[in-house]
Amino acid sequence: MKIKTSVRDTAAFSGRAQIFRTMWKYRYLTIMLLPAVIVLLVHNYLPMFGIFIAFKNINYVDGIWRSPWVGFDNFTFLFSSGSLWRITRNTVLYSLTFMVFNLVISVSIAVAINELRNRILPKVYQSVILMPYFLSMVVISYLVYAFLNPTQGFINTTVLDWFGIDPVFWYSEKDYWPYILTLVNAWQGVGIGAVIYIAAIAGIDPEYYEAAVIDGASKWRQIIHITLPTIQPVIIILTILSMGSIFSADFGLFYQVTMDSGVLYPTTDVVDTYVYRALLRLNDTGMSSAAALMQSILGFIMVIITNSAVRKINREQALF
Repeated sequence: MKIKTSVRDTAAFSGRAQIFRTMWKYRYLTIMLLPAVIVLLVHNYLPMFGIFIAFKNINYVDGIWRSPWVGFDNFTFLFSSGSLWRITRNTVLYSLTFMVFNLVISVSIAVAINELRNRILPKVYQSVILMPYFLSMVVISYLVYAFLNPTQGFINTTVLDWFGIDPVFWYSEKDYWPYILTLVNAWQGVGIGAVIYIAAIAGIDPEYYEAAVIDGASKWRQIIHITLPTIQPVIIILTILSMGSIFSADFGLFYQVTMDSGVLYPTTDVVDTYVYRALLRLNDTGMSSAAALMQSILGFIMVIITNSAVRKINREQALF
């Protein structure tokens, strides 16, 4: 038994020594990696120490550490609420819609830009479609309001008036907003996705296309049989990562763009906005932390399930 333990200790020490030797060999690359590692630790791992807040009744008199421990009582807020089904349904359906719609549009734009033979136009198009990604959702909300203003908006005063249609009070009509939010989210988000897929397409060996041209393949067949299968691993990885946020929503999109109109809650209220309003009314930090923890756990489970499904279909394309 002592001999086996000694062998294991020796192997472990040898493994650690090998890691340090490798880090020293690539020390300059390790130094370049340090800022990203520090940011990851500070923004992603350090806040995890606050998970215990979800199990406490936080008050500012006792402070975070001495506030009473309430166990799972904070989680009962969401489950006992009559709005649980509505906000969960809206959150999941919007996330899936955004994921599929943005994927199709991003890949289509990336393929279209890749087919341009002009050296300047692709860079111009990339800059134009990427620009909305850097806009604040507050700015976007006012841009949308400029279009949908009931009395002076572009849609009512120009588009609908030109067709002879009566003005629509957009912020009082809940049926239109699933389409409006999908378009706004796509306008802001497809640019960054397209840039990622353009980079993936740029890595395809040109000899594949040359061989396809020799065989008489059209552009469409080249896209179907070369471009899309080659970037499929990138699509799968991004899809798996997107599944982690399926129970979370863009707070700014659903709160700012809709102007927090109460009439629109049946189709625009999601977990994030519901918890925010509850936090404003109740000032319950523990409850909001419990909701965020629940979203993270469910997102993690969805990533595991999606990756396992991909692994069963094609092990090489799984994320882990």
